[in-house]
Amino acid sequence: MKRFPLACTCMLIAHAPFARSFENMMWFNEPPRWSASPSTLEFDVPANTDYWRISHYGFTVDDAPFLYAEYGGEFEAKVKISGNYKTRFDQAGMMIRVDCRNYIKAGIEYVGGKYNISVVVTHDTSDWSVIPLETPVKYIWIKAIRRRDAVEIFYSFDDSEYIMMRNAWMPDNCPVRVGVMAASPDGDGFKASFENLQVKHLPDSRRLEWLRQNTAPDEP
Repeated sequence: MKRFPLACTCMLIAHAPFARSFENMMWFNEPPRWSASPSTLEFDVPANTDYWRISHYGFTVDDAPFLYAEYGGEFEAKVKISGNYKTRFDQAGMMIRVDCRNYIKAGIEYVGGKYNISVVVTHDTSDWSVIPLETPVKYIWIKAIRRRDAVEIFYSFDDSEYIMMRNAWMPDNCPVRVGVMAASPDGDGFKASFENLQVKHLPDSRRLEWLRQNTAPDEP
């Protein structure tokens, strides 16, 4: 009977690295008011903040709150997102960022009186794609999978069925900052909430391929 608690403890340790504590992450553009626990984060999004670079509008903005940790290699990340969006372009989501010229942000964006699943990919200049939703949603989950020089972006309404919405280039073999962001470009701000950020390391796909080609079969 004494061995069973030890086995349970080992299982918890094995899964612990997949969850990322908000309390131990770093701010870029720290908001004036925020609170965090290991599994939840809430903050007041400052007015007139955004991430965008040059295209269509002709200006560059890089001043919205972003809470992050740095990762190298390949990984899978996901997070649950919600917010009381009120004004055009109010947004909250996941961000994967190399620097001010290279980043991806994906989540919910309020445009034209509707919730939109939104992705902005920036490499020197920004582009923007949206999927309009006919009715508002209380939550959305965003998942990103980084493999080699590509990041696949998925969304889900139940954390069970994930739908792919974008495959975007990102520099290979380059550390990235992974975390959550929110912005209110045209509005007076709003409250954004995030839950259960998870970042799971994935074995390097090139190394796995090398092992398959260079490992001798077991002797009979």
